[in-house]
Amino acid sequence: MSTRQRLPRPDDEAPLFVISVAAELAGMHAQTLRQYDRLGLVTPSRTRGGGRRYSAHDVELLREVQRLSQDEGVSLAGIARILELENQVSLLEARLAEASHEVNRLRIATAGGSRVFSVGPGGEIRASRLGERPRRRPGGGSASQALVLWRP
Repeated sequence: MSTRQRLPRPDDEAPLFVISVAAELAGMHAQTLRQYDRLGLVTPSRTRGGGRRYSAHDVELLREVQRLSQDEGVSLAGIARILELENQVSLLEARLAEASHEVNRLRIATAGGSRVFSVGPGGEIRASRLGERPRRRPGGGSASQALVLWRP
């Protein structure tokens, strides 16, 4: 057994590489990286002194920009639009995963019987059993004014 400890793998988003190293890893000139930064294609982190620091993710993105430009003949404006759309897709996929998780949580919470979903005053989703009335607000007041939509 080795007494050496394993070092943790750095996060793909950790800003590790100076511009010259990132340029070498991406197979391009450092001036190209500066141009891509000015255009907003690949935006590295900055040190307090203003130096660029690239992550492993940034290097992969630089390689993809180069591939699209050289192999596919896509203009830099086209590449910017592609990257923007890919970011939107990633955000939407994350939101979908959150919504799916919430639906599964509600399914588990109401397993074994009919269920009704409503929205609370704070926008949270509430699950209740069929025929169960919504709880009154703390401090009395009128019954819930919830709108229930049922689709058989």
